[in-house]
This record gives sequence, C-alpha cells and structure tokens, in this order.
Amino acid sequence: MNRILPLCLLTTILLTAQQKDYGIINANLIDGYSPKLQSNMTVLVSNGKIVSIKKQGKVSANYQIIDLNGMVLLPGFIDAHTHIRSLDAARRAMESGVTTARSASTPNYQDVAIREMVKASQFIGPDIVAAGVFVTPNLGETILADPRLGALKDGIHSENALRTIVRVNADHGVDFIKTRGTERAGLPHTDPRKQTYTEAQLKIIVDEAKKYDIPVMAHAHGDEGGYAAIKAGVRSIEHGTYLSEKSLKLMKKMGTYLVPTFTTVVDLTEPGGDYDNPVLFIRGQHMLAALENTVTMAYDLGIKIVTGADTGYGPNSTTRVGMEIVNFVRLGMKPMDAIQSATIVGAELLQISNKTGTVEVGKEADLIVITKNPLEDIRTIQDVVFVMSNGQIGLNRLPFGKD
Repeated sequence: MNRILPLCLLTTILLTAQQKDYGIINANLIDGYSPKLQSNMTVLVSNGKIVSIKKQGKVSANYQIIDLNGMVLLPGFIDAHTHIRSLDAARRAMESGVTTARSASTPNYQDVAIREMVKASQFIGPDIVAAGVFVTPNLGETILADPRLGALKDGIHSENALRTIVRVNADHGVDFIKTRGTERAGLPHTDPRKQTYTEAQLKIIVDEAKKYDIPVMAHAHGDEGGYAAIKAGVRSIEHGTYLSEKSLKLMKKMGTYLVPTFTTVVDLTEPGGDYDNPVLFIRGQHMLAALENTVTMAYDLGIKIVTGADTGYGPNSTTRVGMEIVNFVRLGMKPMDAIQSATIVGAELLQISNKTGTVEVGKEADLIVITKNPLEDIRTIQDVVFVMSNGQIGLNRLPFGKD
C-alpha cells in the first residue's frame, strides 16, 4: 500500500503530454517588444512553436481553441537565479509564470537532470539553464556530486582546484558556471560584504569556462568582491547589494548584467518565507536600503537588469518573479522595462533570445496569461492564470465561469 501513493503522485508530475496545436483567441497581447498592448489578437501554436500572430480572424478546426476573452497574453517569465532541485519545485516555478529558469547551483546536478526531462517532454515545466555545482571555496557535502570532487575536500583555492571543478561541471553538461566574489547573506554567521575569491582566482574560473564556451555568473554582495568579478569578465553579477558607483560604471562598460534578487532581500525583512531569523531580519534592514540604491543607480546608468527570485521554490517560499517585477517598478522602472527584465532581457543574458523572451513567430510557445493590463497596474502581473511552456499547457485556470 505504501508504494501506491508515491507512484500516483509521480504520475501527476511526470506528465508526457502529446503535442497539440492551439489557437489562442481574443487576446490582448504584450509581445515583449512593443510598449503598447495590442488588442483582439490571435496567436497560433503548432509543434511547440508560435506560427502566427494576427488580428482576430478564423482559426482552422485543426487548432484547439483557447479563448482569453480579453485577458492579457505575455511572454513567459525568465527567472535568472533559482535553486530548483526537485520536480515539485519546478512545477511551482512554472505555475507562477516561469517558463525558463537559470539555476544558481544545485548540490547534485539536479538542474541538469530536470533540464533533460523537460527537453524530452517527460515533464511539463520551465526550461532549465543549468549551473551544476557551485564553484566556492568549500564544497561541504557537495563533494559527493562527483567522485573527482573528493580530491577538493580541503578547499578550492588553487589554480588546479579551480580549473578542476569547472571541468567537472563542463563534463556534466552545464550551461553556466556559478562562482562567488563574496560571502552569503542568508546565513547569520557570514558577512555578505566579505570578499572570497580574488580577481586573479576569478579570472582562472572565467578562463577555464571559456574553453568550453560556458559563461560565468558571480554571487557578489560586497563591492570589493563584486568589482573583482566584473574585472574578471563574468557575464552577470548576482545580488550586487553594496556595489559602488565605480563598480556599476565598470559593469556598464563591460556589458555585465545585474540580477539583484531584490525580493529575496525583502524576504529577509519579513516573517516567513525562505528566511526567518532575527540576525537576518536585522541585517535585511540595511541590505534593503543599500540594494534599493544599487538598483536605482544601475537603472539610471542603463545597465541591463534581470529578474531572479533566488529561491528553491520550496513549499514555504513566498518570493516570485512577479513580485520582483512589481518591486522594480516601485523603485522607478517603467512598467515595460520591468516586464522586459523578466522576458527579453533575461533571454539575452542567458543567450537564448533567438528562442524565447518575446511573443514572436518562430519562437518557442512560452506564454502566460494574466487577467488585466499590467501597463496600467503593474501589480496584475502577479495574477497568472495560464502557463504554456514549449507549447504544452502547464497551468490552466480558465474559464472562471460555469458552463
């Protein structure tokens, strides 16, 4: 008896959907490019791709009709900083509107496994951009992810150790390398401003990753560690809480993206969620003020800013990309700029803008539906009622009325 329930639950998660063709009609469309909402649109989806976008008209009987009745269709969200390591977590992310998620490390290459399951249509969920094992000074139990990591149990500081862990990640097929310039913020005994790796060490990581054509993302709250990571040539800075104007100007010059994970710092200052600790609550007060300043300066400088929820999408998590978009607008972003930070700009960071990030003919059918126009009230961006990932329906709460 005990074996039956897990198998039944697994069946609901490991869903291999037969690919269908869909005609999405009566849509108010925000395509990700135009700053205006396009009314009364029809979007046709076939074999997982968008094949037509036009003003309302007749749709062939070959298409299954999805009538939005004037609701708003947008590109699916990109979460550029997650710690998804289970199918349940991936499902929760998708149901919040995330159709692409970049891992910010997992301890045992769960992100790579989920990525492959989604590609094989064994699971309806967000596409995963995998980062594998964190390139950090001390791996802890993560040394168990690959037998070769056991030799690094005393720490990852030397050139050989740094290159070894990058190579191990590359062998596992990761899409990004994640490393760090500073300590963590989410542990009460660490100071997030403290620098960990030097510029020289970070350059070794970037150089080794470049051999495999893999970009690097760098966790960095403090300014010194952040500046070192930027100079070393990382593609994105994660968090950036205490970055100075000097560091931000270097980011602008280098074309470095910023993933501020702002809503996670808000989480530090509130009860519940992923963090609920008195030391972190106190720390969050000054971190939030500093990060507000960083995001505002970065936006004014024209640095490309991308949404990242920085959560594992666990059952108690309250941080979502929709909240990050709302917070960006509260900090001074134009609504369309904030939406693009979660769509096309995120796709550009992940080097997949040819496949997703906009509602465009030829791109993957990564689509979400919300009830009202977010350009008029950005808070409606959080009310996701329909999600399509790679042309497969992962969430459908429509219609609301009875038949």
